[in-house]
Amino acid sequence: MKIITGVTRVYGILADPIHHVQTPQRMNEHFAALDHDGVLVPLHAGADTLARVVEGLRGLRNLGGVIVTVPHKTAIVELCDEVTDSARLIGAANVVRREADGRLVGHMLDGEGFVGGLRDAGVDPRGRSAYLAGAGGAANAIAFALVQAGVSRLTIANRTRAKAEDLKQRLARLDPAAVVSVGTPDPSGHDLVVNATSLGLREDDPLPLDTTRLAPGQRVCEIIMQPRVTALLQAAAQRGCAIHHGAPMLAAQIALMARFLGVRGPTAVA
Repeated sequence: MKIITGVTRVYGILADPIHHVQTPQRMNEHFAALDHDGVLVPLHAGADTLARVVEGLRGLRNLGGVIVTVPHKTAIVELCDEVTDSARLIGAANVVRREADGRLVGHMLDGEGFVGGLRDAGVDPRGRSAYLAGAGGAANAIAFALVQAGVSRLTIANRTRAKAEDLKQRLARLDPAAVVSVGTPDPSGHDLVVNATSLGLREDDPLPLDTTRLAPGQRVCEIIMQPRVTALLQAAAQRGCAIHHGAPMLAAQIALMARFLGVRGPTAVA
């Protein structure tokens, strides 16, 4: 077990619920590999207390920063003093660095992590059609990353259509030539089907899309890591689809998050 002392650098992950997070295990393994004296712990904060929690973090002088996950990725942007250009365009952040003076700087790595996880699994999005369920923080990041990765077309389906339309318009600013449409719960006719909502974290959650329209030849992807096999992935497998679990997205982000948080080591940048 790691020995924690008064000079150990502290990091956290903000989430609600918190039971499903796997970032502490992965990041602490990464810290150990870099011989970095730091520890990342879960911080359970609800939407009603997030602003107060974040304000308190500014005063923790041994805090290096926090990872941010469901449901705070969008709200955290306005609570930071500064966010990167990409996070501002996406409208969400999932990692926040605390500067020495208490200023908070946010960035978004979910999209890069998702596409990196696909490529690590031998799947290149370039030239493939993609269906994306969701238009929240993670979905925004993944949509931008898929367009940048060269998907042939992207369909966005969200319960609130206005949010999907807003995302479509922002994607047009990134790449006016991108083929983006707002869709329905029907994911048929797409090579990649991605659930970028939080539906699946709880046993009683409804499915994020119409699984009866899935067919062999499609690859159905999750961003949820716990449970490993969500109801969506189970239904997709039963219909003969290839499935892609949520864990690779996190695995592809760990080193990137550590670098943004200022962790120095063999894989970190100056």
